[in-house]
Amino acid sequence: MQRSGLWSRIDAVLEERRLKPDLARGLRATVGFMLPVLAALWWKLPFDVTFAAITAQNVAMVDVRGSYPLRLGLLLAMTAVFAGSGWLGAFGAPALAPALAVIGGVTLASGAWRHVIPDYGPSIASTSVFLTLLALALPGGETVASQHFLAALAGGLLGVLVQVALWPFRSEHPLRRIVSDSWLALSDLLDALTPDAARAAADRQRAIAEREAQLRLTLDQTRHTLETHGGRPGPLLPRLHALNHAAARLFTRVVALNSALENLRERTDAPLLAASLAPVFSSLVNTTRLVAVTVVSRQPSHLAAVEVRLVRLSHLLQATEDRVAGHEPGDPALHQLANLLHQLGELVPETRAALRATIARAGERAAFSLELLDLHARALRPLAAAINLRWPPEAALVRFTIRLASLQLLGVAVMKHFGFSRGYWLPLTMLVVLQPDYGTTRLRAAQRVLGTIAGGVLASALLWLPLPGWAILAAMALTMAGFAFWLKRNYAVAVFFITLFVVLITEAQERVSVAFTLERLAATLAGGVLALAAAYLFWPVWERGQFPQILARALGANRAYLQAIGAALAEGRRFDDRLIAAKRAAESANGALFSSLQRMSAEPKHQQADVDAAAALANGNQRLTSALTGLAVQLGGAPLSGPALTDFVHLAGEALAELAREDRGPRLAELRAALDRVHFPSRPRATDAAAARTELAAYLQFARCATELDAMLLEAASGPAGAGLGPAASR
Repeated sequence: MQRSGLWSRIDAVLEERRLKPDLARGLRATVGFMLPVLAALWWKLPFDVTFAAITAQNVAMVDVRGSYPLRLGLLLAMTAVFAGSGWLGAFGAPALAPALAVIGGVTLASGAWRHVIPDYGPSIASTSVFLTLLALALPGGETVASQHFLAALAGGLLGVLVQVALWPFRSEHPLRRIVSDSWLALSDLLDALTPDAARAAADRQRAIAEREAQLRLTLDQTRHTLETHGGRPGPLLPRLHALNHAAARLFTRVVALNSALENLRERTDAPLLAASLAPVFSSLVNTTRLVAVTVVSRQPSHLAAVEVRLVRLSHLLQATEDRVAGHEPGDPALHQLANLLHQLGELVPETRAALRATIARAGERAAFSLELLDLHARALRPLAAAINLRWPPEAALVRFTIRLASLQLLGVAVMKHFGFSRGYWLPLTMLVVLQPDYGTTRLRAAQRVLGTIAGGVLASALLWLPLPGWAILAAMALTMAGFAFWLKRNYAVAVFFITLFVVLITEAQERVSVAFTLERLAATLAGGVLALAAAYLFWPVWERGQFPQILARALGANRAYLQAIGAALAEGRRFDDRLIAAKRAAESANGALFSSLQRMSAEPKHQQADVDAAAALANGNQRLTSALTGLAVQLGGAPLSGPALTDFVHLAGEALAELAREDRGPRLAELRAALDRVHFPSRPRATDAAAARTELAAYLQFARCATELDAMLLEAASGPAGAGLGPAASR
C-alpha cells in the first residue's frame, strides 16, 4: 500500500533528523527549554521555572541509544537525579556548613556516575552539580526544596516526552537495520566456516549450506530495498549501498577461501593449517558482527572498537598469509590459499571507509574501551553494556573527583561568604572547565574564555537595542539551539551561544547593563585560572609515557606463562597452582594494559600515541593468553618434548622479550622468519592416548600462538616510533 504524501513527507523529515544528530539535539534542547519558559509567561506556575527548563533541556538533549525500555529507564533515572539535586541544594542553602556538605556530597556522587555509566555519566554529573549550585545560590528551606524538586521533576518528564514523541513513528532506522542484517548473516556464515574439530563434518556442511543460502537471500533483499527506496534521496543511501557491497565482496572471498581449505583437508598437516587460520576466522566473526551493531547504533565507541578490530584483522591476515606461503614454497594449493588471504586483506580498508561514511560522529574520540571481547550473539544494547560495576574505580577518576570536589567547596564558600548575586558562576565555570587531565583542562579553559569574551561583546552591543518581548524569546530559542548544536562540535562556539543566551534570559526578567557581562567574564576568568591551577597541582603523568612499561609487564607476564606451560609439558604436570598463578598474573597484566589504553585515548591529541596500533598489539597479547589457557587446561599425562615444542617455546619467549624492549631493531623480522620455520608434526608421537591428546593440543594451540605472535611482530615492526609501541612513546 502506498503511503500518503503527508506521511511520506513526515517520514523524510524524520529520516533527515536522524542523519543529523547535532541538528536533532539542538531542536530537542530548544523545545525542552522553551516550553517551560513559555508556560511561565502564560500561566502562574507554583515553582521556579528555571529548574524545570534546565532539567527539560538536559534530559531532551542527551543522545541515547539502545533498546527503548533501557532508553526510558535512563531518562527517568536522570530526571530523578536532577530533581534530587535541586531538593538537596535548597536544604543546604540557608547556611555555609550545610551548603558545603551538600555540594561536597553531590560532587562525590558525580564521580560515581562517571564510573558506573561512563558514556552518560558526565552529562548526569555536570547537570546535577549545576542544579545544586543554582539552588544553593537562592533562598532555601523545606518549602523551597519541595518546589525545586517538583519543578525539576516536571521538567525532566517534559524532556522524556520530547525524547519519546517520535518513537511511535519510526522505532528504528529501517535502511540501517537491513544493512545490519546483511552483516549479521555474513557473521553467522563465518561462524559456521570456523574450523572446529568438535563439530561433525556433516553438521558443519549443513550449517554452511543453510547460512550461505540465507546470506545470499539477505544480500539480494537488502540491495533491492536500497534500490527501490521511495524516500527522499540523501547522502546516506549510496553509503549504505557501499557498505552492503563490501559485505558481498567479503562473502565472495570467504566462500573461495573455504573451498581452498576443503581442497586441503586430506593433507596430513590440515589440522595445523586449520589451527593457524582459527584466529583469522574468529576475528572475522567478531568484526563483522560488530559492524552490524555499529551501523545501527552509530556510536563512536562502537566505531572505535571496529577500527581496532580491523587493524588486528589486517595483521592477522598478513601474518597467516606469510606463514602459509612459507610452509611449503611452490605448493600450488598453499599458494592459492595465501593469495585468497591477501585478497581478504585488501578488503579491510574498503570496509573501514564504507562504515565510517555511515557514521555522522566518526571523528569523535573519548575514553572508549578498546578491549576486544568475543561477540557470540547480536547485542545492540549500548546502555546495558555501558554500565560498569567493576571495583575499585580508576585511580585517575578518583583523583579527578577529589580535585573537583575541592574546587566546588572553594567556590561555594566564596559564593556564600561574599553573597554575590550570581555567585554560582564561579563554581560552575570550574565544573565545566576542569577535566581529568591537564591538557584537556587547558584547552577547555581557553575555549570557555574565548567563547565568553566573544559572546559578551556581542551581548553588550545587543543591550543598546530596545528589543521587544517576542524578539527576545526568538533570540533565546535560536541561541539555545546554537549551543546544543555546537556542544559536541566546537565548545568555544557553544559557549559563545550560551553567553548570549544567559544575557537574553536575564534581560527578559530585568534590565541588564554592561556590568552584567563583565561580571560573567570575571567569573569565567577566575574559574578557569582556578581549574588550571588545580590540574597543575595534580601534575599529569601522560599515559603515553607509562604505556610502554605497562605493555612490557603484560608481555613479560605472557612470557612467564608460556615458559611455565613449556615446563609443565616437559614434566608431565597438570594445570596446577603454579600455572594458575601464572595465568592470573597474565590476565591481571592484560587488564592493566587495557585500562592504560583507555586512559591514553582520553588524552589530548598531541599527547596520544597511535592508539589503534597500540590496541591491536594489546589485543594480540590478550589472545595469546587465551590460546595458552586453552592448552593449559588440557595438560596431563606423560612428559612431552621434541624439537618443535622446544624451539617454539624458546622462540616465542624471545619474541615476547623483544616486543617488550624499547629499543627494538631488526630482530623483529628475524624472529618472524624463525617462527615461520617452526613446523609442528601433523600427528602426535606419543603412544599413550592421554599423552597423545595433550601433544596434539600443544601443536594446535602453539600453531594459534604462532599466528598471533607473527601478527604482533608485524604490528611492532610496521608501527611508527611514536605509536606508543616503542622508545619515543616513553619520552
